[in-house]
Amino acid sequence: MMGKGPMAILFFAALLTSLPVAASNDDHQDAHLIQLLQAEGFTGRIESTLETRLGRRLNPKLARLGRDIFFDTITGLHEDNNCSGCHSPTHGFGDSQSIAIGVDNNGIVGQTRRGPRNQRRTPVVINTAFYPKLMWNGRFFAPSGDPFDNSQGFTFPPPEGSTKFLPKDLGIKHLLVAQAHLPPTELNEAAGFTGTQGTIGAPFDQFDNARGSAVPPADTAGYRNEPIREAVLARFNANPNYVLRFAQVFPEVQNGQPITFVHIAQAIAEFEFTLTFANAPIDRFARGNRNAMTDRQKGGAVLFFGKAGCVRCHAVGGQANEMFSDFQNHVLGVPQIAPFFGVGKGNTVFDGPGADEDFGLEQISGNSADRYKFRTAPLRNLAVMAAYFHNGSFISLEGAIRHHLDVVGSATRYDPEEAGVDEDLTHVKGPIQPVLDRLDPLVERPTLLSEDEIEDLVTFIRDGLLDDRVKPENLCQLVPKTVPSGKPVLDFQLCRRPPHGLHN
Repeated sequence: MMGKGPMAILFFAALLTSLPVAASNDDHQDAHLIQLLQAEGFTGRIESTLETRLGRRLNPKLARLGRDIFFDTITGLHEDNNCSGCHSPTHGFGDSQSIAIGVDNNGIVGQTRRGPRNQRRTPVVINTAFYPKLMWNGRFFAPSGDPFDNSQGFTFPPPEGSTKFLPKDLGIKHLLVAQAHLPPTELNEAAGFTGTQGTIGAPFDQFDNARGSAVPPADTAGYRNEPIREAVLARFNANPNYVLRFAQVFPEVQNGQPITFVHIAQAIAEFEFTLTFANAPIDRFARGNRNAMTDRQKGGAVLFFGKAGCVRCHAVGGQANEMFSDFQNHVLGVPQIAPFFGVGKGNTVFDGPGADEDFGLEQISGNSADRYKFRTAPLRNLAVMAAYFHNGSFISLEGAIRHHLDVVGSATRYDPEEAGVDEDLTHVKGPIQPVLDRLDPLVERPTLLSEDEIEDLVTFIRDGLLDDRVKPENLCQLVPKTVPSGKPVLDFQLCRRPPHGLHN
């Protein structure tokens, strides 16, 4: 019999090291997550497919021109807003507000932005190259289900309509190029409430220049957009700097033809193509780097794709393009908030008898069955967002997630002041019961998770889906010091320091 001396200890140690080692909990978790990702068709490689699907390389010169237009107030008839005023680099090219502030703003983008509010928060631009449906009510979409495919045209509501964006329209090969035609024509976003027939100061008949509705009467809507675009085009063609810049990328302009709105839209879309940031920890994990995610992120991902059922709407496979959205419209029981209607507080008349509701998709379809339906929000890079849902009624990601887990309880208990929205959004709360009466069956019943599980889920969505390149310190580098029109660039609060980091 062997004794208990040093030799015995060495023998047992050698024996232990020679025995098969059971798989660790980490190995089991990794294997489970890999299985879940494969079942959903998630590859983590969507970003690398951009140029293949475009059928060409990105054009840096065109993208740089698009960036300058994006930050130039030349596109607003009153020169008080542009794309960047609502799609801010400080918030992942999304809104710095719960509900957007468009025209008549104070020139600041950030917490102290002031001016009349619109009806919804501005959706993000990042990764929209892969979105088959744009805007909160999904009103711009590709019937093919593929934003890179214009074989069936692109569907837009009146006064545009799908016929304007059919394949015969040269240069409009992607949904983003079609969509870029619209922002300058939106009264509450860029055009303002005068000059809608093409010249600043020209009144809009039957609208009486009244703040209160961004939607003109139906019988006059048809002539609203094109005159605004013509007025904006006249500015570009009268500006030698822009004519030179467009001539450098479009041979027809170099040969003396005027800049067209398709040129402008192509430039803006090209810049937006460069804002593709889909290299988060979950992507690197799916590509084989098992250390790309923390244990909490992995635990949250397992819940997301499994027990919590988030992937049922926040899909990744097929037409979802790994964007964590099915791009369908659902009623999620989001609390209804609206600006306090005093001077300068709002420029859009809300829906409902109390003018304190947002009917969502019904505004476009005219079908009451679509009331309160909104497109599922893509979840990438939520960590840099200022607020959540179509109206920013939650400014805490954890609060938004807890709402998903118990929609009825959350909606009935909701207090905008406790939620932390801006003061002017705490006074008007629309009715919630009509919303809950139409609740999507997928969220009718609470999803029961422990506090630890909720923390894991929050960690995954906040950190596991975050591409570090979207942080303000990186995206602020895209803000130009000057723009070709010579007009001032808006003041981005989170980009102020260090000022030497900004460049042309």
